[in-house]
Amino acid sequence: MSSHALPQYLLSNSRLSQRVRFNEDRTITIRPGKVEIGQGIVSAIAQIAAEELMISYSRIQISPVDTSISPDEGPTTGSRSIQEGGESMRYACAEIRHLFLEAGAAKLGLPMDSLKISDGIIYHDQIGSGVSYWDLLSNVNLDVDANGRASPNSPDTYKVIGSSVPRKDILSKVTGAAFLHDIFLPGMLHGRIARPPSFHAKLISFDETPILAMPGVKKIIRDGSFIGVVTQREEQAIQAMLLVKKCSKWSESAVLPDMNNIEQFLLTQKTEDDILKEVSSTSSSTRSQISSTYTRPYLAHASIGPSCALAWWHHDQLEVWSHSQSIYALRDELAKILNLGHRQIIVRHAEGSGCYGHNGADDVALDAALLAMQMDGNPVRVQWMREDEFAWEPFGPATVVKLAGSVNTEGQITDWHEEIWGNRHIGRPGRQSEPGLLAAWHLGKGMEPPLPLDAPLTAGGGSQRNAIPYYEFPNCKVVNHSIQSMPLRCSSLRALGAHMNIFAIESFMDELAEKANADPVEFRLRHLKDERAIAVLKAVSSKAGWIKDYKGDGTKGFGVAFARYKNAGCYVAVIAEVFVAEIVKVKKVFVAIDCGLIINPDGVLNQIEGGVIQSASWALKERLQFDRTRITSLNWEDYPILTFSEVPQVEIELINRPSEPAIGVGEGVTGPVAAAIANAVVNAMGVRVRDLPMSQDNVIKAMGA
Repeated sequence: MSSHALPQYLLSNSRLSQRVRFNEDRTITIRPGKVEIGQGIVSAIAQIAAEELMISYSRIQISPVDTSISPDEGPTTGSRSIQEGGESMRYACAEIRHLFLEAGAAKLGLPMDSLKISDGIIYHDQIGSGVSYWDLLSNVNLDVDANGRASPNSPDTYKVIGSSVPRKDILSKVTGAAFLHDIFLPGMLHGRIARPPSFHAKLISFDETPILAMPGVKKIIRDGSFIGVVTQREEQAIQAMLLVKKCSKWSESAVLPDMNNIEQFLLTQKTEDDILKEVSSTSSSTRSQISSTYTRPYLAHASIGPSCALAWWHHDQLEVWSHSQSIYALRDELAKILNLGHRQIIVRHAEGSGCYGHNGADDVALDAALLAMQMDGNPVRVQWMREDEFAWEPFGPATVVKLAGSVNTEGQITDWHEEIWGNRHIGRPGRQSEPGLLAAWHLGKGMEPPLPLDAPLTAGGGSQRNAIPYYEFPNCKVVNHSIQSMPLRCSSLRALGAHMNIFAIESFMDELAEKANADPVEFRLRHLKDERAIAVLKAVSSKAGWIKDYKGDGTKGFGVAFARYKNAGCYVAVIAEVFVAEIVKVKKVFVAIDCGLIINPDGVLNQIEGGVIQSASWALKERLQFDRTRITSLNWEDYPILTFSEVPQVEIELINRPSEPAIGVGEGVTGPVAAAIANAVVNAMGVRVRDLPMSQDNVIKAMGA
C-alpha cells in the first residue's frame, strides 16, 4: 500500500488517540488543535471528521483545546484553520477508518475492499448485519502514529462536507455556558489590575493602607509598577482597583506622536527595509505617470466583551482558562515569565468575545496567573475593564503606503512602484525572546516591550501581507519599511497588513484605470492571468449588475476591488454601493469568493458577512484617539463603530471548487471591502479619499486637496 504525505501538524502530533476518542454512548469526541473564536471553525472540523469516519455529524462531540491533551497546531490565525487543523483531522480520521475496516474485515471474514460503512456500521451488501466501530474497540489500537496508510474520501462521495449543518457551538453560546466569563470554580476569588495611566508611566509611590481596610480585600500584590488586588467579590475588586488609582502617584512622559500627523511621524522613523519584489523590462510605449499616498490610523480590536481569564495555583501546578488564539504559545510565555516548567502549566481554551486578532486575552491570563500564585489553593478570576481594553490592548499599526505608476497608450500598466511604512504586525506570545505579555513589562524585573515581528512572506507575512500586487506588470518594485520604534503597542489585527496594502493597491488601480480611460473591471481583467481571479471578478460584476463606465450622480456610486488573500489564499472580488450626503453610507456590498472546497456554506457566508461589516466599520469610522501622553479612546463614544442601522445589505456568490483544497475565508474580504467603498465614493462624487477612515472630516479634506 502506498503512503500519503501527511499535513504538517499531523506529522508533529501524530498519535491518533490524541485526536479521536470513541465513547461508550456511541458518540465520538474529537480534539482539534484550533480554537473557536466565533468563526464556527470547530464545527467545520467536526464535519470533516464525520465525513472521513463515515458517521452521523450528530455523534461528534468537540473537546476545547487543552495543552495537557490536545495536539499543538500553533495559533488559530491567518484563515488557516481548515488548511492546518482541518487537514490534520481529515487524514487522522481516514487512518482511523482504515484501521476499523481492517478489524471489521477480520471479524466478518470478508475482504476489506468489499465492505461499506454507514454511520459507523461496517457491513456487506450480501449479509444481514454488520459490526460497529464500538464493537471493534478491543480489536483496534489507536495509540499508534499516523503514517499515511489511508486515503481520505473522494469529494464525489461527500455527504456531510458541503452542507450547512448546525454549528456545534451555538447552543452553549445562547445559554452562556460557553463563555469563560461565566465559569465559576469553587473558592474562586476576584482580581483587578490597577494599570498605569499611560504606556510609559512609572510608579512613584503607593499607599496601600486605605485599600487593605476595605471590606472583602484579601491581598494587594505589588511588583514594580504592577499592582493587583484580590477580593472576595467582583464589585469589591473594582472598588479596590479604583481606590488604588487614587492612592498612587505616577511619572508620565509626553512621548506619543502627533495623532493628526502620523504620516510625517512614520516617514521620519528609523526603518529596516526589505525589497519584496523587483522586476524590470524595457518598454517603448508612451507613459503617463501618477503617484498617490494612502494612510491608515491606529485601530483597536474593540471587542464587545472585555478580556478575561481564570488561574488556579494548587499542588505546585498552574491551571489557566483563556480565550487566547495561541494556547500553547501562551503556556510557554507564562512558563518563561513565571520561571515554571512547561509541565507545571496547563492552559485550557474557553470562549470569549471574538476579536480576530491579538487583543488582551493573553495579557489578562498573565494578570490572573500573577495573582493566583499569591493565593495558593484559590482560583482567581480577572476581567479587564472597558478602559483597560481600549488603553492597553495591542493595536493594529498605523500605516503609510506610497504608490507611483504609469500606463501606456494601450491602457496597460507599465510601471508600478510601492513603498510601505509602519510597524510590523505580530506581537503574539512566544514569538520573541523577550516577554510579549503586558504585565511582564511593569514587573520590577524591568523587562522591555519587544518590537513586533513579521512572519516570512512565504508564510503569509505581516506588514508585507498582500503588498505584492496579484496583477501582471512588466516593471514592479515593492519595498517595505518596518519602523524600529513602537510609540503605541502594536500587534495582529484581522488580515494584518493585507487590509491597508489591498486598500492602497486597489484604490490606485482605479486611479490608473481613470488615467487609461478604462472601465475599472475591464482594467483589472486585462492585468490578470489567473482564471480563478478572473472568475470572481466576472461573478461579482454579474451579481451586482455592474454597468460599464457608470458615472455617479454626486450622491450614489459603485466601486470594485479584488484580491487574492496572501496571494495564496481565497480569491475575493467586491462591489460596494455607497450613498454620500453628510456622511458616507454603504448601502450594499456584493461579494464573490472562491475558497476552494467549501465545508459549510452557511459558515462561509457568516464569516464573509462579519468581515464585510468589520471592514466597513474600519473604512467609515474607526480611529484610535490619543494625545501626546495617553490613549484617549476609552469607551464607545470616543471610538465609535458601525451601528446596526448602518450595516449594509450583503449579497454573496460562493464559487465552490470541491476538487481544490479549502483555503480559508475569515480575513479575505477585509482589504477589498475598504477599497471598493473608497472607489465607490470617487464614482459617486469625484473625490478620492486616501486617508482612512472616510469620515466627514477626511472627505472634506479630500475635497480640498
